[in-house]
Amino acid sequence: MRIDVLTLFPEMFSGPFEDSIIKRAVDKGIVDLNFVNFRDYSLDKHKKVDDYPFGGGAGMVLKVEPIYDAVEDLKKENKGPVLLMSPKGKPFTQKMARELAQEAGLIFLCGHYEGVDERVKELAVDEEVSIGDYVLTGGEIPAMVIMDAVIRLLPGAISDFSDVEESFENGLLEYPQYTRPREFKGLVVPEVLLNGDHEKIRLWRLKESLKKTLSVRKDLLQNRNYSEEELRILEEILSEGGK
Repeated sequence: MRIDVLTLFPEMFSGPFEDSIIKRAVDKGIVDLNFVNFRDYSLDKHKKVDDYPFGGGAGMVLKVEPIYDAVEDLKKENKGPVLLMSPKGKPFTQKMARELAQEAGLIFLCGHYEGVDERVKELAVDEEVSIGDYVLTGGEIPAMVIMDAVIRLLPGAISDFSDVEESFENGLLEYPQYTRPREFKGLVVPEVLLNGDHEKIRLWRLKESLKKTLSVRKDLLQNRNYSEEELRILEEILSEGGK
């Protein structure tokens, strides 16, 4: 996959992507990362890329010309969708991460100030994407979040089985995990995980996933297509006082 990032601050991406899984994915040729400062596409002699908003108001707005020209240039080699990081965008989910991981390329546009000229969205952007209901100083961190979530799903980036039972993969939050020692400060690993009965372990994990999701992310259970097994376990949880 080729990933291009349009940003005023390319140096922000140097640290997060020089270690761990993403670095290995780059080294193995699984993903090609390209960071472009769209200030380089400004025709202004001072390389200015923002201006005051028409109609008045606080702050500055990113101009359409340099961003449009930068996107058009990148599209000569990267035919993937252009994603604008924006608090007004579509909420990013694991489902979206899997869909984006199927693309041959992606182009991220990191906004700043009071946002971008609306014509950028109309002429150069395929999707506005948000990582949450809050506002950050710029689109770089949201782009990093989405890139991390997508790259780890690319074939060969991590072991094939590593993400099968993680949170959100089956629409539920993940069950608790334990390792040695079996007891620490009075807290003991649940006995069911020690007896080697794989079916009992599976059922315990499913129940714990349902309990956790019911407790902190009840919204994930709305309109869920439950299996008969899940319904039975959910009734059991509710009879035990779960909410």
